[in-house]
Amino acid sequence: MGQPATERHRSAHLPFTLTILGAGSATPTLRLSPTAQLLTVGSDYMLVDCGEGTQLRLIEQKIRPGRLRYIFISHLHGDHYFGLAPLLSTLNLGGRTEDLYLFGPRGLDEVLTTIFRVSDSRLGYKLHFQAINPDQSALLLDHPQVTVESVPLQHRIDCTGYLFREKPHKPHLLREKLPADVPVEYLKQLKDGQDIVDADGKIMYAVADYTEPGPPARSFAFCSDTRYVEALIPQLQGVDLLYHEATFLEDNAQRAAEVYHSTAKQAATIAAKAKVGRLLIGHFSSRYKQFEPFLEEARTVFPETYLAIEGETIDIGKP
Repeated sequence: MGQPATERHRSAHLPFTLTILGAGSATPTLRLSPTAQLLTVGSDYMLVDCGEGTQLRLIEQKIRPGRLRYIFISHLHGDHYFGLAPLLSTLNLGGRTEDLYLFGPRGLDEVLTTIFRVSDSRLGYKLHFQAINPDQSALLLDHPQVTVESVPLQHRIDCTGYLFREKPHKPHLLREKLPADVPVEYLKQLKDGQDIVDADGKIMYAVADYTEPGPPARSFAFCSDTRYVEALIPQLQGVDLLYHEATFLEDNAQRAAEVYHSTAKQAATIAAKAKVGRLLIGHFSSRYKQFEPFLEEARTVFPETYLAIEGETIDIGKP
């Protein structure tokens, strides 16, 4: 007996998961590491922010840094990128030769160039850097499996979020309905959504009869340090998983506005208005010793809110 359609869809999914490496804010604590998240896209690793000690978090999670292909840095506050130069150096010491692609704010290239110059360090691999315009959304990467767009945020300095969208999946062939001798080129055409017709234009095999829709494309949005910005809502509309900073609780809303951060309630409001699937909150201020109040506050507005738990891996798009 063939697999049920839902099982076939699930097995057709390539990995699209998020691992939380750090969920803390600027002031170091023994409980939380600075911001860093690892997105697994098929066989590629994409690192989103790289706070101090990120490479140690990767080792703890038994993640091979050599599989990194893309790194995205939101802004140049240290808790979001002070782990980058050490990570790049370690990749070099490990003998990396494969190209690495880095996206981030203007000035990041100057910082890294200075560090490597004064330490007389030379990378044995090519590091491609693309500076991001923080004032507008743009397509940054057209990967075989996903597209990556920039998301303009509002912080004390230039800051950018990132939106990762899977490309639409091709229809799934119902092979049990097809004759065993169907030519391979016909199968390819059906998977591309094209009916098979004969020389007279008569349909031999219809897509509607021999395929079923592929699994739904998944999406993840990363909104790093930012104050409450309703202008984000259209771009975030309907994403499966949204990470949005929640540095403060609502009783510190004025302080949050002054330092261009958000409260848990504000993050939940963005999620509710954007009708996202699930909300992850993190970047908790070191002044707080307990994090359950963040969850309770956010869930009064958006019930599908969860804490960013370091070491946890989330299957994006899966409830």
